Amino acid sequence: MFASPSLPILLSYLVCLSIFPSWATSDSLQQSFSQCVEQKTQYPISCFTPANSSFSSVLQSTAQNLRYLMPSVSKPELIFMPSSESHVQAAVKCAKQLGIQLRVRSGGHDYEGVSYASEMEEPFVLIDMGKLRSVNVNTDSNTAWVEAGATIGELYYRISEKSNVHGFPAGLCTSLGVGGHITGGAYGPMMRKYGLGADNVVDVRMVDAQGRILDREAMGEDVFWALRGGGGGSFGVILAWQVQLVPVSATVTVFTVGKAAEQGLTKIIYKWQQVAPTIDDNLFMRVIFQPSNGKTVLGLFNALFLGAVDDLLQVMDKSFPEIGLQRNDCTEMSWIDAVLYIAGYPTGTNPQVLLQGKSLFKNYFKAKSDFVRTPIPQAGLEGLWSRLLEDDNWIMIWNPYGGMMSRIPESQTPFPHRNGTLFKIQYVATWQDGNASTAEQMDWIRKLYNYMAPYASMLPREAYVNYRDLDLGMNKDGNTSFVLASAWGTKYFKNNFNRLVQIKTKVDPDNFFRHEQSIPPLPVSKKRKWKRKGKGRRIHWGTTFNQD
Repeated sequence: MFASPSLPILLSYLVCLSIFPSWATSDSLQQSFSQCVEQKTQYPISCFTPANSSFSSVLQSTAQNLRYLMPSVSKPELIFMPSSESHVQAAVKCAKQLGIQLRVRSGGHDYEGVSYASEMEEPFVLIDMGKLRSVNVNTDSNTAWVEAGATIGELYYRISEKSNVHGFPAGLCTSLGVGGHITGGAYGPMMRKYGLGADNVVDVRMVDAQGRILDREAMGEDVFWALRGGGGGSFGVILAWQVQLVPVSATVTVFTVGKAAEQGLTKIIYKWQQVAPTIDDNLFMRVIFQPSNGKTVLGLFNALFLGAVDDLLQVMDKSFPEIGLQRNDCTEMSWIDAVLYIAGYPTGTNPQVLLQGKSLFKNYFKAKSDFVRTPIPQAGLEGLWSRLLEDDNWIMIWNPYGGMMSRIPESQTPFPHRNGTLFKIQYVATWQDGNASTAEQMDWIRKLYNYMAPYASMLPREAYVNYRDLDLGMNKDGNTSFVLASAWGTKYFKNNFNRLVQIKTKVDPDNFFRHEQSIPPLPVSKKRKWKRKGKGRRIHWGTTFNQD
């Protein structure tokens, strides 16, 4: 009869297992990771493998782009749902020890699914932050701590519970996970007044590549800078943000007015391009374009004004009478009710729905983005309408800039799309029949994007990192290249990309945190490689290298 192996022997076995170029079975990976995490933390853990009946429902629960749930896309070998900060620390340490790639999901809104799927190494473990979602609002200090797994809607609701004259300037879509949303900038309908969500962050808690919990003081200002707009998944796992609350009026005003192409939409949009970025900072007036009966393009002027209807009408009559805004087009309401209105909820919806964190949009889709610095001429707009009508499964949104966005320097955070930007365009092609329409819809949106090239920003043609677009390029198989990554890095971050690379090289030189469009570290020097020789080994699925 054999005695059970001692803990040191078992740990030695696990460490030895990790030096092979691949796992013998998925079960060995799942067991090794789970046992490692359990040994490093005193709290029970929650894990789901493909053998669990709940695996698919957990994976799909917050995944927004159905393209990345298709059978052809690789799925995580294990979903780990931490319920404490120490769980996250243990997950990072164990993944590093065992040579496992990590993906981290807070809200599942990554447009190319890199928070829960992978086109790089296999296998990988998904850390789903959904159990870490507490929100603590302090109106005395005008701040709130919000954990990464909470949605932006939950934050809005918790603020409104404490005050009807406080708010936070972040996303329009209320199911966005706070953890990832702010790492890309976090724009919303109050950005012309107060800037981005990332511009209103006071502090942060993050687990770094060593498994340490760092706040702003401990990580230093360089890393704190990089986290606020440098994109998620490159520097660590966000645990929580401390955000600065902003004042809002007890009464705000909203409206939506539609104009079709045959109602003079071209001339109205030409004027909008010049007015929307320069109008009163309290007014955010975006345009949502959509097909109407398959025969025409409809433009919906969808707006939030931080004030009363009388003041709004004066602003519109003076600066933009072209849409003919009338008092009966407008509705006064509280800021939290306006959050629901802009997000697309029916009038009268109870704000408590925000606590459910559910998305109103779940499709197969492909999206792209542009920033515009010069008004698109009317001939260009007419050509755009024609190309849009070649398909009937799309939406296009133009979001105005200006105001506070023009007063914040490009280098203040990694998000560089500031002064001189008139508006941002989001193009989205959607479909519901899976693979059947994928090639057709992808081809259509790429042709539309090519048509818009002469009218978009140039050198670089800028793009928004939270509208991730793998057409711009991607890392492959864990190998990152500064030159390759510059193809998308300069589009997302302009000159700030170089500083992001320098910070990445300093804090994560081994590129532990990585994905298809993560920030790359610079190559390790020969001197550094020589110093590292013999100090342990780490395996990246067939690749061996020395590790400090």
